[in-house]
Amino acid sequence: MHRATRRRLTVATALVTATTAAVAITSAAGASSGEQQARNAIKGGKAKNVILLIGDGMGDSEITLARDYTVGADGRLNMDRFPLTGAYTTYAVHADGTPDYVTDSAASGTGWATGVKTVNGRISKTPGTDKPVKTLLELAQKNGYATGDVTTAELTDATPAVLASHATDRSCQGPADMAKCPTDTIAAGGPGSIAEQEVNHKVDVLFGGGKQRFDQAVTDGRYKGLTVTEQAKKLGYQVVTDKASMKTAKSGKPVLGLFAPGNVPTEWTGKAAAVGGTDPQRCVTSNPNRPATTPSLADSATKAIELLEAKQKAGRSKQGFFLQIEGASIDKQDHAADPCGQIGETAAFDKAVKVARAYAAKHPDTLVVTTADHGHTSQIVPLEATPPGLSSTLVTDEGQQLKVNYSTNTPGQSQEHTGTEVRIAAQGPQAYRVLGVTNQTDLFTTVREALRLR
Repeated sequence: MHRATRRRLTVATALVTATTAAVAITSAAGASSGEQQARNAIKGGKAKNVILLIGDGMGDSEITLARDYTVGADGRLNMDRFPLTGAYTTYAVHADGTPDYVTDSAASGTGWATGVKTVNGRISKTPGTDKPVKTLLELAQKNGYATGDVTTAELTDATPAVLASHATDRSCQGPADMAKCPTDTIAAGGPGSIAEQEVNHKVDVLFGGGKQRFDQAVTDGRYKGLTVTEQAKKLGYQVVTDKASMKTAKSGKPVLGLFAPGNVPTEWTGKAAAVGGTDPQRCVTSNPNRPATTPSLADSATKAIELLEAKQKAGRSKQGFFLQIEGASIDKQDHAADPCGQIGETAAFDKAVKVARAYAAKHPDTLVVTTADHGHTSQIVPLEATPPGLSSTLVTDEGQQLKVNYSTNTPGQSQEHTGTEVRIAAQGPQAYRVLGVTNQTDLFTTVREALRLR
């Protein structure tokens, strides 16, 4: 038999098997709509839109912790309801291409943004030669799609940055932060800081924190002496800073939303984990340091979809849209061993997943993917365990006690990422590509194929 014929038969057999398995799972759960979703998700075809949701640091432990606390051990989050689920590997590489088993957000984001593995700390550039590589957002723009990049981190942080910038080091966020990127400066003929590159790309929607980076003055080139925010306005951006101004933004011009000086404050608060544990605690589902005018991630996702769809309907984009949405501080609260902050950010991310899936329910030509960039430190352990590091006991919404442990670094140090594979789940055209165990770089191909990016 010809090799190509054998390959087609193998793929066809795998899809039939996957369909049967997915349908069996959803049917066993009594979800008749899930059966149809699974059948639809097995199909290939072209997607009009792609919504990519990234829970930063959201490994299986982080998902399970949020599920147990908020909806119960037998409950299901919105992210649990995708018809097709797989896992992908997240490793980075060294400069010589050999594996670096624990990735950071810059290298992992570069993996799905460009399809190329790179070294930790680098933004959408090659590992050895430090050359820029085309990103999904750049390809989407070239092919006539509207584009959006939404986060709860600074917009110049690694995960949002990988789509609309190329930097030798992730620290080069604003014009005053270029110490580790001498060849990327405008003075050296480079593209400038991450903030400058993001607005120069004229991304249709940029929502997040990081106002402090955009308030820095441009040091060279056409916009020298202006702040990056002023540069954005010169380029036609509407600049919004809170929920009210975000809601009034129109689709005729690109929108830059800067909702906090740094990272957007967390939704929930509580006591951080401690050596020897904490007394049983309930999380506080509010944060006195979060202004009431701050949009939630679900608010930002809703508005971003509205603006991108409006651009398409008005005929200003030839195609649909590509939108990335990041729940960034799941990771940041994991680093801080703060279980309540972490759970609250996972719950907020899950509400954004609900927004995306609700849109896809009305627009089935939309591919929705949810995943993480890497695993992290939190682990659910027995109540009688005495972890050597930091731990906290929570009282869940079910009224039960749950102990969470943080021990990937010594107490007093930032807790670390882990090298585990993480969940990836999807629905819509080309969703079958997430099944099984894939590589992070395969997500680039999934989105590229779904949108037919050339």
